[in-house]
Amino acid sequence: MKSMKTFPLRLTPGQDLRAALEVAVQSQNCRAAFVLSGIGSLSTAGIRLAGAEQPTRLTESMEILTLSGTVAVTEGGKTASHMHMAISTATGQVLGGHVAPGCTVLTTAEVLLALLPDWQFSREPDAATGYDELVVQARD
Repeated sequence: MKSMKTFPLRLTPGQDLRAALEVAVQSQNCRAAFVLSGIGSLSTAGIRLAGAEQPTRLTESMEILTLSGTVAVTEGGKTASHMHMAISTATGQVLGGHVAPGCTVLTTAEVLLALLPDWQFSREPDAATGYDELVVQARD
């Protein structure tokens, strides 16, 4: 049986949401994790909407309503994460999509990670979809 370890953490003002989660996974000597849950607030956000080439950039106070996805760290330390988030603006507008770099924590982000130390995630081209897709391998 492969193991899973939960890892709750709080991100603080000014941290980049995506980068901080990737560093947290790497700091636990782990190469594969799932983001099980996340809430908090952002001062800036980059969300790539479905089908869009570039992220939509927002610069206002926002609430993270949901956060989930995978965090992958390759042997060379390169990251290949895939996270989705739904946020609410100050006017109550809700947007969701892929988490891009540049999502800055406003006051807090409270996240629960599931670390998978016996596994390794990577992303490789998939001819069927035309995108880099998740590849799951047991870690030696």
